[in-house]
This record gives sequence, structure tokens and C-alpha cells, in this order.
Amino acid sequence: MGSGFAFPILRQEPETTPRIRSLLIKPVSAVCNLDCAYCFYLDREADPYKDLPARAMTLEILERLVDSYLFYSYPTGVFAFQGGEPMLAGLHFYRRLVEYQKQYGRDGQSVSNALQTNAILMDADWCWLLREYNWLVGVSIDGPEPMHDRYRRNRGGQGTWRRVMRGIETLKEHKVEFNVLCVLSQANVEHPREVYRFFRSIGVDNIQYIPLAEFDGQGNPLPFTITPGQYGRFMLETFELWWPERRRVRIRLFDNIAEALAGQKPGNCTMHETCDSYVVVEYNGDVYPCDFFVERAWRLGNIMEDTWPEIARRRLRLEFASKKALPRPECRACEFEAICHGGCPKLRHGPHRRFEDLDYFCEAYKMIYARVLEPLRKEVARLCGPQAQRELHPPSPY
Repeated sequence: MGSGFAFPILRQEPETTPRIRSLLIKPVSAVCNLDCAYCFYLDREADPYKDLPARAMTLEILERLVDSYLFYSYPTGVFAFQGGEPMLAGLHFYRRLVEYQKQYGRDGQSVSNALQTNAILMDADWCWLLREYNWLVGVSIDGPEPMHDRYRRNRGGQGTWRRVMRGIETLKEHKVEFNVLCVLSQANVEHPREVYRFFRSIGVDNIQYIPLAEFDGQGNPLPFTITPGQYGRFMLETFELWWPERRRVRIRLFDNIAEALAGQKPGNCTMHETCDSYVVVEYNGDVYPCDFFVERAWRLGNIMEDTWPEIARRRLRLEFASKKALPRPECRACEFEAICHGGCPKLRHGPHRRFEDLDYFCEAYKMIYARVLEPLRKEVARLCGPQAQRELHPPSPY
């Protein structure tokens, strides 16, 4: 989805380094109005800003961010806001964002905005902005009330499902399109049918499932972490539920696999060859290569001091991007390597702090690919026509 405005096309300079294709912006850093048990961003020892009680991006930094990035990213500009809870930055902040985008956008430039939220603060005024500029809105909800409330509680220890559902009803009332992001934890991973049917019952037709994997200092899974087998079984059962209504419902993982089969770059960076498609911008303008590695050792620079081309060329960024491609004998021999590309560096690094390890969910990926690749390949070929048939089923060289 776009932000609702576009500007005539100018010539773009040739690329010399991997471009930063989008920004994941943390306008209030890890500050949140919830206290989810499994949050990977809040109260971390490695958090560079953990001693700061309040964190909020100033309008000066916001203006610099928009001005500099739209100049760099032409002919597009992709801004995604997460947290913590990004709505805590306030509606005025996002109204100014849109004004800055209109002011600094160049002729021919398309601008898109996304917001990932728990929806607790959603009201009519927010909905007007989101609908007027066609924002992509994602709501974090983990399924029916008992599953959601097991880990997603407020600071008083109370469940938050009812307030999230009020936010969803507000979005629906004001005809704001949204999708849901569902974290798969020990609260819901054994209930794929109930979770899927719940989302369909409330009118959701675009779902992203995120498998949860967090570890203690000795590499042991924390209690809410799911096993690879659980994740694989959940997605396989979800695939069977989804397949009959695949034209009406979108599951991000299956979309991403279909994109890869069609020769496109999947929307999920886990399936990219290198980790260099986006960067994180913290509330103070600091830039990091990944949402999971907002740590002092991986700081790439600051937008108030550095240009985007300088940040893009930083040796540290290229070093991080290469972590995904570290050789692993099991991956080189795997029939799914061309789609998986070794999985996610966070899930390789998480248990034992080694990027060269296998992705924690490797077993799950193999389970999923073995079942879904062939039907998705046939579906993509059928939808794309004879040319796709030849590309997806090339003649054997032997």
C-alpha cells in the first residue's frame, strides 16, 4: 500500500553498494504500554538506551529523517514504524511525518508508510489518518483471549485482549484495512485450527505468524519458546486450512515462498541471500542493520551526522549482511537452500551466539518446504502462464 500521494520521474544514479530499501523506525524505541513476557526489545541487557526512562523522536530528527531518506531512496520511500508501541509517539508526530513527506518528496516519488501496533490507543482520529493516506497497518494479537493474554499483559499484569479487540473493531468501523501479526508461543502453537478460525471469524484475511525463539545465557530455550517440530506442525496444519481459500486469504510465509518460486525477492528478509534490505532507525537517529541487533557493537551511524550513502557503505553493514552467507555444509547439501538461504541470522546466533550455526528452526523449514513447495509451484505456474511454466520447470540438462 502507498501513502496516498506520488510525485513525475527523475533519473536515478547507478548503485554502487547494496541500497537501503526501507526503514524500520523506532520513534519511542522500546517504550511500550504493554509488558509482554516474551518481548525481545524491552529490558534487554544489550539495549544501548536501557538507562533512559523516556525516549521519543523529536520533530527535528523526524524532519531530517524524511528529508534525507527521500532524497536518497528516490524513486520510492518506504517507512515502517514499530516499537515498543509506536503510537506512543502521538498522532501529531505522524501528522507532521506526512507533511514532511509531502514537502520533501520529489517529482515521481511514491511514498508508503506502515505501522505495527497493539491497537490499544486506536481511535477515530488515528483511523482518519491511516485511511486517508492508505497506511499498511499491522495489529499484534496472538489469537483467542486465553492464548493472547497468557503472555501479552500490561504492566499491572492484566490481560490485554479485550482492549486490542476494541482497537480492531475501531479499525473495522472506520474501514481501515489491517493485517494481524501473531507470535507463535507455547500459548497457541498447539492450536493451529483454533487460531486460524478465530482470525477468520473476526474478518482477518491477511496473517503473519512469527515463531518465537528466545534463549537464556546458556543457550537454553526460555519457557515460551516453541520447538522446531511445533512450528513445522503448526504451519503444515495451517496450510491445509488455508489452501481451499488461498484466493481469499493471505498467509505471509506462503506468500513469500510463492514469491521466491516466481523469481521475485520475497517480502520476508529471512529468505534473502544477504541481510541488507533495510535498517533500523532508533528514536535518536542511531542506525542499526537489524531489528534484532540494536546493540552498540552494530551501530552504523546517526542520521544527524551521516548521510545515507555513507551509512550504506559502512564496512560494518556489509559485514553484518555477509553473516547470513557463512558456509554451512548442511545448507550446501540441502535441496531447499535456494529458497531458505540459511534462514535468519538472529535464529542462528540466538542459542549460542554463533552466526555459523544452523537456524534454530531449520527442521521446521524442511517440514514446511517438503509439503508446500510443489502445490505452490504449480499454482504460481498456472497463474503466471506458459512462460512461468518453463521457468519453474526448466528442461533437464542431462
